[in-house]
Amino acid sequence: MSCALYISVAPRASAQCVTRHNYNTLPQVRGWREMKACVWPCGAVPNSNDADARSACTLATPPHQLTARVTHSALLTSYRTEARTASEEDLWVRDGKILNPEKLFFDEEGFADHKVDCGSKIIAPGFIDVQINGGYGMDFSQASSDIRGGVALVAKKILEHGVTSFCPTLVTSPPEIYHKVIPELKVQDGGPEGAGVLGIHLEGPFISEEKRGAHPPKFLRTFKAGGVADLMETYGSLDNVAMVTLAPELANSAAAIRELSGRGIAVSLGHSTADLSQAEEAVKNGAIFITHLFNAMLPFHHRDPGIVGLLTSDHIPPGQTVYYGMIADGIHTHPAALRIAHRAHPAGLVLVTDAVTAMGLPPGRHTLGQQQIDIQGLHAYVAGTTTLSGSIATMDMCVRHFREVSGCTVEAALEAASLHPAQLLGISHRKGTLEYGTDADFVVLDDTLTVRETYIAGQQVWKK
Repeated sequence: MSCALYISVAPRASAQCVTRHNYNTLPQVRGWREMKACVWPCGAVPNSNDADARSACTLATPPHQLTARVTHSALLTSYRTEARTASEEDLWVRDGKILNPEKLFFDEEGFADHKVDCGSKIIAPGFIDVQINGGYGMDFSQASSDIRGGVALVAKKILEHGVTSFCPTLVTSPPEIYHKVIPELKVQDGGPEGAGVLGIHLEGPFISEEKRGAHPPKFLRTFKAGGVADLMETYGSLDNVAMVTLAPELANSAAAIRELSGRGIAVSLGHSTADLSQAEEAVKNGAIFITHLFNAMLPFHHRDPGIVGLLTSDHIPPGQTVYYGMIADGIHTHPAALRIAHRAHPAGLVLVTDAVTAMGLPPGRHTLGQQQIDIQGLHAYVAGTTTLSGSIATMDMCVRHFREVSGCTVEAALEAASLHPAQLLGISHRKGTLEYGTDADFVVLDDTLTVRETYIAGQQVWKK
C-alpha cells in the first residue's frame, strides 16, 4: 500500500469555517464524514495570546507502507491563492508528494491508516538555504580527504533548523580547489540522512577586488576571453552548479551571464562596484539574484543607488523578478535597512545564512576557504581584522530575527525561507510550497517559530 500523510483540522468558533467537501455520501472512513477548512480572520496566524483561536496541530510519521492521518494544524497555504494567509486546511501525502485528497476519496475511496497529534503547531514548507559555506567544522571550499562526508555532516545537522534543501557554497578559491571539489558535490534528494543538495553556489572568483570582502585577492579573476572559456578554465565543470555570483562591471561579464543563464544556472550580482545601469544591463542579460544585499557593494546613493536600486527599478524585463539575499542575523544588516528592503520589494526577499565552518562550534579560529577567520561571540571576522566573514547564524534564527525586526507577518517570514528561494532557483513547482503534487518537505513550528519537527518526502527526519 502506498504512503499518505493527512492533515485535517477541527473548526473553532472564532474562525470562519466553510465546508469544502461533504463526504457523507462516501463509505465511513474511520468516523471521518465531513472535511472542513477554516480561514483565520484577516489572514492572520493566531498567536499565543489568542488561545481560543488557535488550532491544535497533528502531524504523522507514517511507515512507507501506510496511509497516515494528521489532525489540527495552522497550515501555510498562501501558495494556492493570491492571499498570503495561514489557514486550517487538509494536507495529504503519498509517495513523498502532497496529494489532492479528492483523488484519494473519490477516485480510490482510500483512507488514512496512521494518526499522530502534534498539538498547536504551524506547518510550513521546508526551508531552503542558497548560501551556506559550511558548518560544524566543515568548510565546503576546502579540498578535504572526505568532501562528500563533510557535506553529509552539514546536511544532517541543518535538519534541526528546518532546512530541507541547500546549495553548498564555495567562496573564491584557486582553480585546483574548484576542479577537485565541484565533482564531489552532487545534486541529491534529501531524506533521513540529511537535507537535499540542490546544486552548488559558486561565489567568486569573478568579483571586484575593491568589494571582495573576505575573499582572498590573489585568487580573484577577470573575464579575459569572455563567456564559457573563462568559466570552464576556472571551474573545470559546471555540472551540478545552481548559482554563480559575479560582479557585472567586469569587462566581458555580459557573455558569461548569458552563457550561465542559458544553461539554467542562476546568476547573482555581488561583491561589486556596479552602478544601477550596469546592474540593470546584467538583469537584461539574465541575472536574477543579488548576493547578500547591502554587503560588499556600493552603498545606496540618491543619485545612483547602485545594485540596491534593482529593488525598485523600472527597467526590469516584464515578467521577471529580481530576488535578493538577506543575512538576517542581526549583524550583517541593520534592522532599518532590512525593513527598507522588505517594504520596497517583499516578493524578492530570500533569507540566507551565509554560514561558515564555525556554525555550531564554539568561538575560536576557523577557516573560510583560503582564509583564517576568528569567531567572537556571534561575529565572524577575517583573522586580525574587523572585516565580516560570513555568519554563524542558522536558518531558523534568521526567520525569527527577520519576523521580529521587520514586523512582517509570519507567512512572509516563512516564505522568505521557502517559497522565494525555490522561485529563484526555478523549482517552485516541486519545492518551497505546499501545493498539490510538490515534494512533501515541510517543518512543524511552535508559536515562537522554533522548529519542532522536520519532514522530507513525508517522512520525519528530525524531532526536537
